[in-house]
Amino acid sequence: MLTSMQETQRFASEDPRWARVLARDRSADGAFWYSVSTTGIYCRPSCPSRSANPKNVQLYDTLAAAKATGFRPCKRCKPDGRSLEEENAVIVARACRLIEDSEETLSLSGLASTIGLSQSHLHRLFKSVTGLTPKAYATAHRGAKLREGLVSSDSVTEAIYDAGYGSSSRFYEKSAGLLGMTPTQYRAGGLNEEIRFAVGESSLGAILVASSAKGVVAILLGNDPELLVRDLQDRFPRAKLIGADRDYESLVAQVVGLIEAPGIGFGLPLDIRGTAFQQRVWRALQEIPPGQTVSYAEIARRIGTPKAVRAVAGACAANNLAVAIPCHRVVRNDGTLSGYAWGVDKKRTLLDREADQAA
Repeated sequence: MLTSMQETQRFASEDPRWARVLARDRSADGAFWYSVSTTGIYCRPSCPSRSANPKNVQLYDTLAAAKATGFRPCKRCKPDGRSLEEENAVIVARACRLIEDSEETLSLSGLASTIGLSQSHLHRLFKSVTGLTPKAYATAHRGAKLREGLVSSDSVTEAIYDAGYGSSSRFYEKSAGLLGMTPTQYRAGGLNEEIRFAVGESSLGAILVASSAKGVVAILLGNDPELLVRDLQDRFPRAKLIGADRDYESLVAQVVGLIEAPGIGFGLPLDIRGTAFQQRVWRALQEIPPGQTVSYAEIARRIGTPKAVRAVAGACAANNLAVAIPCHRVVRNDGTLSGYAWGVDKKRTLLDREADQAA
């Protein structure tokens, strides 16, 4: 018959959560807690203290259960409060709000001073949480504000200044890179913007690749080439679509190569159009290696908005660039596949292929 100590030893060492404690896995914080009988303390999984002997460890599903032991909370990992990951997310969320609410572009020094951190620390922290530097986030936010203003304002000049651009001449120097077209064209709904496209075949079926002057603006998957062209027309209703020549079809071949061998990476320039939030999500998706998956909740945590799980799912659904921005690598919390704009079967095939190549 096992003694209670033997039962505890078996529980701690064989429970899969124990491996996460040994790895000091920050993503496990808040999911469970553990106590160490020899020290009389309880901790969060990411505690930096020296690893305990598993025979002295007990794991708990709730913080209340850990407190009920009568043990003290660890002074190093502070299991009763926010995790370091949560604290960092709060700091970055505050920085994001300051950037968004500022009428002028905030300098890194000014932002860091307001937050109460050094410039280098804030820069590293902001990028680790959002995938963007503060400057890149501010640029994306101003771009999104400008796009809204070009639609609703009385004039292009008004939209430029309302978005926080202090000089219209400086803005016009960068407008093509920011909007993919002139402000007047964008205001007209992309009227007469030229988008080249071609349709090819891959192991997943038909594939359409389209490019603006800035870079690849759409990669669409499907079974019917005609439906893909209609889809492109719906996404860019006022653009001038130009069926590409043989030279352009070589670009399609590069995209097909990415589908067949995901490990080769995507080296083509992209014309990524979306809100600041969508671009944060898409940048986080681009950092997921082939052969790996993450949950929508994990992406929300990585970009500093842990409660925005539905918004993350919406950003994935709005992605125009299949495979290049790998929204197929995002799954439900339990690992099962959720919806995919181009079909769950294609999502499963992509993930299976990437897993095989990563093995």
